[in-house]
Amino acid sequence: MHEAVFFVVPIGSIVALLFAFIQAKRVLKFPEGTEIMKKISRAVQEGANAYLKRQYSGVGLFFIVMFVLLGVMAFAGFLTPFVPFAFITGGFFSGLSGFIGMKIATASNARTAAAAQESLNRGLRVAFSSGTVMGFTVIGLGLLDLSLWFFLLKYVFYANIEEVEQITKISQAMLTFGMGASSMALFARVGGGIFTKAADVGADLVGKVEAGIPEDDPRNPAVIADNVGDNVGDVAGMGADLYESYVGSIIATIALAVSAGYNFEGAAVPLIMATVGAVASIIGTFFVRCSEHADQKHLLAALRKGTYISSLLIIIASYPVIYFILGPEHIGVWVAIISGLITGVLIGFFTEYFTSDTYKPTQNLSSSSLTGPATIIIGGIALGMFSTLIPVVIVGISILVSFYAAGGLSSFGEGLYGVGISAVGMLSTLGITLATDAYGPVADNAGGIAEMAHLPQKVRERTDALDSLGNTTAATGKGFAIGSAALTALALIVAYIDEITLKDPNFEFDLSITNPPVLIGLFIGAMLPFLFSSMTMSAVGRAAQSIVKEVRRQFKEIKGLMEGKAEADYAACVDICTRGAQKEMIAPALTGIVAPVLVGLILGVNGVAGMLAGAMITGFVLAVMMANSGGAWDNAKKYIEKGKYGGKGSEAHKAAVVGDTVGDPFKDTSGPSINILIKLLSMVSIVFAGLILKYSLLDVLFK
Repeated sequence: MHEAVFFVVPIGSIVALLFAFIQAKRVLKFPEGTEIMKKISRAVQEGANAYLKRQYSGVGLFFIVMFVLLGVMAFAGFLTPFVPFAFITGGFFSGLSGFIGMKIATASNARTAAAAQESLNRGLRVAFSSGTVMGFTVIGLGLLDLSLWFFLLKYVFYANIEEVEQITKISQAMLTFGMGASSMALFARVGGGIFTKAADVGADLVGKVEAGIPEDDPRNPAVIADNVGDNVGDVAGMGADLYESYVGSIIATIALAVSAGYNFEGAAVPLIMATVGAVASIIGTFFVRCSEHADQKHLLAALRKGTYISSLLIIIASYPVIYFILGPEHIGVWVAIISGLITGVLIGFFTEYFTSDTYKPTQNLSSSSLTGPATIIIGGIALGMFSTLIPVVIVGISILVSFYAAGGLSSFGEGLYGVGISAVGMLSTLGITLATDAYGPVADNAGGIAEMAHLPQKVRERTDALDSLGNTTAATGKGFAIGSAALTALALIVAYIDEITLKDPNFEFDLSITNPPVLIGLFIGAMLPFLFSSMTMSAVGRAAQSIVKEVRRQFKEIKGLMEGKAEADYAACVDICTRGAQKEMIAPALTGIVAPVLVGLILGVNGVAGMLAGAMITGFVLAVMMANSGGAWDNAKKYIEKGKYGGKGSEAHKAAVVGDTVGDPFKDTSGPSINILIKLLSMVSIVFAGLILKYSLLDVLFK
C-alpha cells in the first residue's frame, strides 16, 4: 500500500471544516428579525456562554490533574510519554466541537424564527444549515485530531522502528486521546443534560401544569434557562458526545487492525472510510428540501432523503477502498461496512417508529393520558422496555454478519476487525446524521422566540412542526450513538485484552463465567449503568426542585408578572441551573474513570474484562430503553397539543406534561450519557492496564 493514501485524511478534514465554515457564513447572513427577537436571542447566547465558561473552567482542573497523573505513570514506565498529551488533545477537540456547535446554534435561533415567518421550507433550511455546521465541525475536527497524531507518531516519534511495532505503538497512544474525548464528552453530556432538564422540568411543572400558561410564555421565569439548556445540553453536550463516538470507533478499529494482521493497511481503511463519509454527507445535504405545506411525514422524508443518499454513496465508494487497500481476498470487509450502515439505518427507522407521533406506539401512549399521569408513565416505561427488542436483534445480526463476512471463520482477529469497521460504517454518515439531529434544538429555540416575541400563530405552528420533527431526529441520533457504542465497546474489550497480552505475553486469561473474578466483574459492570443513571436522574431532580421553588417564588412575589405588566428575573433561573449542573456532574462523570481502576486493583485483569462485558450489555439495553421512553413521552405530549384528546390545557395534556417531565432526564441526561460511559470504562481500562497487571490485589494474593 502506498503511504500517500494517508494524506487523503487531512484533506478530508479541511474539506469538512471548510464546508462548515461556508454554512456558518450562510446562516449568519439571514436576518434576525425584530429587536425583541434579537434581545431574546442575546439573552440565550449570554446564558449559554456563561455556562460553558464555568463548565470548561471546572473540567479544565480535572484535565490538569489527569495530565499530571498520566505523566507520573509515563515517567514510571507504565505508559508512553505521548499519552498525557494525547489525552489533553482528545478532550480539547471534543469540547471545541460542542462549543462551536453551540455558538452557531444560539446565533441561528432568532434567524430560524424570522425565516419561518416567510415559509416552512425557509425555516427548515436555516435550522438545518446550522445543524450542518455542527455535523461537519465534529467530523472535521475528528479527522484533524486523528491526522495530527497519526503523522506525528508515524513520521516523527516512531519513524525508525519496524512496521508492526510502529502501528502497535501508534494505536496505543491514539487510544489515550480517545479516553480524553470520552472524559470531556461525559462531563459535557452530564452537565449539559442536568442543566437543560432541570430548567425544562421546572418550567413545565410550574408554568404549564400549575399556572396553566403556554409553553415558552415570557411570564415564565425559567423560559430563558430552558432555551439556554437546549444549547448547552442538546447541542454542546451532543457535539462532544458524537465527536467521542466518531473518533472512538475509528481508534478502536485501528487497534484491531494490529491483532487482525492488517497493520497499516487495516489502519488506513477506517480513516479513508471516514473521509469518504464526509464527502458523501456533504453531497447528501443538498437533497434536503420540503414543500410549504409539508406535514410531519414529509418533513421527516426530506431529512431522510439526504441520509439515504449519503449512505448509498458510501456503499458505492467503499468497495474500491477495500479492494485496493486490503485486496480482493478481503472484500468481505466491505460487507461488514454495509452491515454497519444498514444497522444504523434500521436503528434509526425503529427509533422513529417507537418515538414519532405519526406511528401507533406514541399515539397509543398519548391516549393513556386520558386516565391520568400514572398510566402514561407506566405506558411510556413499558414502551421503552419493549423497544429494546428490535435494536438488540439488529445489533446481534450485525455482529454475526460483520464477524463472519470479514473472515471470522479463518481468523478471529479479522472477524473482530469486521465488527469494528461496521461501527465506522454506521457513523460514516455522521456529518448529515448529526446535522438532522442538531437542527432540532435550534427549531425548539425558534419556537420559544416566536412565543416570547408574540409572532403570528402561523409562525409558531411552523416552528412547532420543525420542533416535533427535531424530537424524532434527536431520538434517531441517540439511536445511532448507542448502536455504534455497543459495537465500539466490543472492539475496545478486545483492544484491552490485546493490551494486556502486549504488556505481559505470558499472562493467562481465564474469562470463563465460572471464574469468580469474572463473575463478580460481570455483576459490577451490569450494575454501573444503573448506578450512573440513578446519580444523573437524582441530580436532575434536585436541580429541578430548586427551579420549581424559584419560579413559584417569582410568580408570588413579582407583582404584575402574571398579568404581563412586569418582567421575570430570568437570570436567577439560569444561575441556579448553572450552579446545580456544575456541582452535580462531578460524581457521575468520575464514576466512569474510577470504577475500572478500583475493580482492576481488587479483582485483577479478568475481573475488569467481566466488568466491561457486563456494562456493555446492560448499558446498551438501558440506554435504548431510556432514550425511546423519553422520546415517546415528549411526542405524545405534542400529539395532544395538536388538538387530540382536548388539546392544550386539557386534563390529558396536563398528564402528558407530567409524563414528558419524567422522560426529560431519561432521553436527554441519563440515556445518551450511558453510551459514553461504556466506552470510557474500556478506554480507562486500556490506559491503566500496566498498573492493574502489576498491582492487582487478587493476583498478588493468589500468585
